Amino acid sequence: MKRRTWAKIEVWSLKFEALSYETAVNVTELEKSFQKNFVENNELGASVSIWKKGEEVFSLSQGWCEREQERPWTAETLVPFYSTTKGLASATLLLLMHEKGIIPDDLVCSVWPEFPVKEGTIGQLLSHQLGLAALDVAANVWDYDAVIEAIEHQSPNWQPSSAHGYHPRTFGFLLDELVRRMTGESLGQMWRTKIAEPLGLEAWIGLPESEFHRVARLYPGKQNKEDLETGFYRELHTPDSLVKRAFSSPRGLHSVREMNEPRAWQSGLPAMGGIGTARAVAKFYQAACGAIPFFPAEMMPWIQGVRSSGHDLILQTQTAFSCGFQLDPLDRVGRKQRHHYGISRRAFGHPGAGGSHAFGDPDSGLSFCYLMNQMELSPLPGAKSLRMIAAMYL
Repeated sequence: MKRRTWAKIEVWSLKFEALSYETAVNVTELEKSFQKNFVENNELGASVSIWKKGEEVFSLSQGWCEREQERPWTAETLVPFYSTTKGLASATLLLLMHEKGIIPDDLVCSVWPEFPVKEGTIGQLLSHQLGLAALDVAANVWDYDAVIEAIEHQSPNWQPSSAHGYHPRTFGFLLDELVRRMTGESLGQMWRTKIAEPLGLEAWIGLPESEFHRVARLYPGKQNKEDLETGFYRELHTPDSLVKRAFSSPRGLHSVREMNEPRAWQSGLPAMGGIGTARAVAKFYQAACGAIPFFPAEMMPWIQGVRSSGHDLILQTQTAFSCGFQLDPLDRVGRKQRHHYGISRRAFGHPGAGGSHAFGDPDSGLSFCYLMNQMELSPLPGAKSLRMIAAMYL
């Protein structure tokens, strides 16, 4: 049996705990990387959790829940994690599909008859291929029925299955409606019933009022002039561009200020409304990569298998997706073009706006989650989480 070691370290008059199992991960390098986030990247509060083969092997939490330094950040601090929610939501839908004998190659309209892309499959929807990223009707994010009606009358933004492009906001409504058609319940409710509660995860897609006091305050990142010159941000700030429209559909809940309000915490938006601890999300990815037996074996190829890859029409870079999860794209000879999800070609996960990030690596049995409240500008994983991922494999 591996010997568990505990260390309590004082940094800037704040306490954090480092929990590790010897030889599991490079504790020293991970601690250094975590501290660099505070020293070099102006981190305010953050948690990182790393699991391996069913056990948490590393955990750090430090900082403050708000700039006024009223509440110390701990491992129990809850924080909104934006699109990191998409991985949790996708697993919920996939588990329900398995229970009902539905597979990714089945047509979406077999579950949702009014769906506009009649030949589109659930697998294509989950891998961002069906071109419903931007809506022509200005439906409001708070009006679920209006958004679903807008989707049902939407012409695809591109020829379905001929390309792919990340669906930053509509993705959650697409999944939620499929879950509601299958069960009569919202995706957030099914997440708690089917996955979070059985695994003991402190993560919600629709936070109950009893947990409001644990939520840290988010702070927006600052934009530099050079950001506007890059392909993604140039398109994001171009009126009527597909990228701009995708990140504005449906309209509403665009500011970080709004995300700090209880209405957003309770919304249960499966594309961007998740709230939880780093420990909970990292443990979820232990189950998703099979290190904790939970999901049926038949689901693993759906989670890990690439279904779309290449130039992303929305993110304006190379991306790859399985059924709801991101993977690192490969070059022509099968080498990873980047290492957002560790070393393994089968590793998968999902980042969130501002810097939250999580993934599972089925080959090493590792899973990872980094959550924070000082946001940075990037639709893909940024320096703070990537620095720690590199340290994991030293």
